[in-house]
Amino acid sequence: MMQKENPLNYMFLEEEPVNYREIIEKYVFHWKWFVLGVSVALFAAFAYLRYTPNQYEVATTILIDDEDSGGLPSELAAFEDLGLMGGGNTSIDNEIGLLKSRSLMTQVVKELELHILYYKKGRVRTSEQYKDDVPFNINFYNKEQLYKLDTTFAVVAISDTQFQLFNAEGTKVSTHVFGEKVQAAFGNFMITPKMMQSNYLNEELLVNVQPLKKVVEDLRERLSVELLFKKSSLINLSLQGTIKLKCEAILNGLVKQYNKDAIEDKSLIGNNTNVFINERLAVIEKDLSMVDKGVEQFKTTNQLTDIPSEATLVLESNADLEKQIVTINTQLKLTDYVASYLAANEEKLLPANLGLSDGTVNANSEQYNELLLERNRILKSSNEKHPIIVNLNAQIDELRGSIAQSLVNLKSSLQISLQQATQEEQKIHSRIFSVPQQEREFRDMQRQQQIIETLYLYLLQKREENAISLAVTAPNAKVIDAADGSDVPVSPKRLLVLIAAVGIGFLIPFVVLYVLFLLDNKVHTNKDVEELVKAPIIGEIPKTTADHKIVVSENDRDAISESFRMLRTNINFMLAGVKETSNVVFVTSTLPSEGKTFLALNLAAVLALSNKKVLLVGADVRKPKFNEYLKLNQRVGLTEYLMDEHITLSEIIQHYPEGNFDVLNSGMVPPNPSELLMNGRFDEVLAYGKAQYDYVIVDTAPVKMVTDTLLLSHHANLCLYVVRANHLDKRLLEIPKKLYDEKRLPNMAVLLNDLDMERGYGYGYGYGYGYGYGYGYGEDVPKKSLWKRLLKR
Repeated sequence: MMQKENPLNYMFLEEEPVNYREIIEKYVFHWKWFVLGVSVALFAAFAYLRYTPNQYEVATTILIDDEDSGGLPSELAAFEDLGLMGGGNTSIDNEIGLLKSRSLMTQVVKELELHILYYKKGRVRTSEQYKDDVPFNINFYNKEQLYKLDTTFAVVAISDTQFQLFNAEGTKVSTHVFGEKVQAAFGNFMITPKMMQSNYLNEELLVNVQPLKKVVEDLRERLSVELLFKKSSLINLSLQGTIKLKCEAILNGLVKQYNKDAIEDKSLIGNNTNVFINERLAVIEKDLSMVDKGVEQFKTTNQLTDIPSEATLVLESNADLEKQIVTINTQLKLTDYVASYLAANEEKLLPANLGLSDGTVNANSEQYNELLLERNRILKSSNEKHPIIVNLNAQIDELRGSIAQSLVNLKSSLQISLQQATQEEQKIHSRIFSVPQQEREFRDMQRQQQIIETLYLYLLQKREENAISLAVTAPNAKVIDAADGSDVPVSPKRLLVLIAAVGIGFLIPFVVLYVLFLLDNKVHTNKDVEELVKAPIIGEIPKTTADHKIVVSENDRDAISESFRMLRTNINFMLAGVKETSNVVFVTSTLPSEGKTFLALNLAAVLALSNKKVLLVGADVRKPKFNEYLKLNQRVGLTEYLMDEHITLSEIIQHYPEGNFDVLNSGMVPPNPSELLMNGRFDEVLAYGKAQYDYVIVDTAPVKMVTDTLLLSHHANLCLYVVRANHLDKRLLEIPKKLYDEKRLPNMAVLLNDLDMERGYGYGYGYGYGYGYGYGYGEDVPKKSLWKRLLKR
């Protein structure tokens, strides 16, 4: 037994280089789909760009006041001696957190009424309008009620004085006059015209009230706050939106509100100091008034008008000592005031720059105020458990204890100094024995009066200094670049969308075709056959759209006629070595519907054109088609001849005038076709054909379905194995390969049928024996409609 060969072995005998041109031509053939894909994609892209709202980006740049250097801004340098130093060092990360905080954005939304949106209804889409472009103002009476509301209504101006209200479903609700109080379920409001023009009449304007929290969160997500440069205090704020003016207003409002909050934070120390000074001035005014009245009453009672001359020298020598005592008493009073204020106000800022003689107390007070102010500011965007807050609380408590202990120490030292000065004063007084008792009493009253008056004037001075510090408080952020943006939208990117559309338009047909090619296992060209079947390819018959089955005539010069003429030439070449005067040609195939009957008919016709006598035998008795194709009325044929010995061939052979050849049709379908073909009568048919005709064309059954062809193949001089392009599975080529290798079909040659000329399979490329169809031919190929060509794979 002959050893079977793997049909794939031939494919790997020699690795051929990839033919990129052939691959490209496969896709170029379907150029109509690429054009359609790009056209549809571009249309979708233009529709997307037409009806998608443009997004504009607006940005602003601010400089955060960084006090790391410990100095003051240049415009405040003149007040440095007043102790107007601000709080502690500014953390840029904290400032970025404050700029993105919910509380700050909430204040901006409330101030600009961003939770009330206005839309202009168009034919295709509804576009948002900025409130400045709306032709009227809507004033809600209870704005707090709107912050949790989510509702929509429409306003249509029907004249210069009247308007109509519609609900969200488009149903008319009521008609009102501009300026009239409108009562609605969600609250009362009033609409006043702003710039009512004729083009706004009868135009529907949608008013959408959204919950405040939703608007705030949406803006926070869209807001970008980033450091412009590393190791700098420049912060860039950017925002994207459909309305450029609205985005500019939001960023400007955000910076304005941020500076406002920062100024309020910086003014806390000054405000608390001002309250403390005013409270002490009110008490001292009462004390000073009482002392003045006591001096007046004393002088009146004792009738004193001038100091005795004998006490002049003693009093002059005692002047410095009295001045020292006054200074010490003043410091004691201030110490008591600060100590009582520190004990009574744990969470308030300490009064600054009161002039205490102890520098440690002043420094600790300033540091205490800075830490307390920094803690309160950070608490706005944090909580009590934050590590920074815990650390600041510990430092504040420590400083508070240190200040209290320093005040106690200062008071003790002042009391010791006062005691020493008093002792010195008593020594001097002992020498003034001649001074009347009334004069001494008057001096005591006068000293008390000077102490209170000095303290009163000192506090008045400090109040003015504090007022100056409040007036010159600088904002925390300086605007470097005001909010602005380009008029060119950042989204959608038109060029990118169009490029993407073209890419997708090419990609989708390419992917679809690639998958189709990948899954395609059909035979398309003679190259597919040559890879497996090593039999010679005798011809290639193009696809035809003709309705009649005989496509060859004497005057035809189209591609299919020329292909059959070329087939005739190649058959003569293949039969050149046959010594018999008549040639028997078998036509078979792997499967039904591969066109072997059609090819047998036209082969007979083209051979008859060369003045040869041709007999066409329908040996496919299982599925006869001759009567159907040739419209023959003869019902008796080969089957009847094989069964009935009394029937002669001359009785059943008919002449077909259109093709100028004789036909022996198949006859009826027998129950035992294989046995009939083997009974010996078929040999008589072939003997008769060889004796009477130049060519005997035998249309046989498909070899995969039945064995009829193989039983009769020894009679053939040439076996034409039909392979239909775009129909036969490549895996079935193993059958003709095996038949050719085992020589079960004598002088076997492959005939490709139904090749698509438009795809370039075979025609114009010179496949097969080097011949190429289409040179000067094919002019009469019927043109298909554009729609059919577009839908054709």
